[in-house]
Amino acid sequence: MIVPSEPTPYDESRLAALLRELAEPPRDWIEAAAELPRVRASLDSIVERAEADAEARAEILSGLEQALRDAGHEPEPRLVAVLRARLEPADGER
Repeated sequence: MIVPSEPTPYDESRLAALLRELAEPPRDWIEAAAELPRVRASLDSIVERAEADAEARAEILSGLEQALRDAGHEPEPRLVAVLRARLEPADGER
């Protein structure tokens, strides 16, 4: 633990008081944060399948939206882009 040599105006008590003054985050943010571990696990599973089998990789890449639906997710543009970036080889890896 680092102990500051001089007291600061932001000690633990002050930080706690400031945090209590913050407005509650929007419900959608809370729900999205709660879903992140499940979404990451699903994307990891899709990528693992693609990395293990060239035929599966080609099928997944040709139908990213369907792969997401099969994993239980709406194929939102952001999810499709993340999955595509994880599956397509970087320049120079082809």
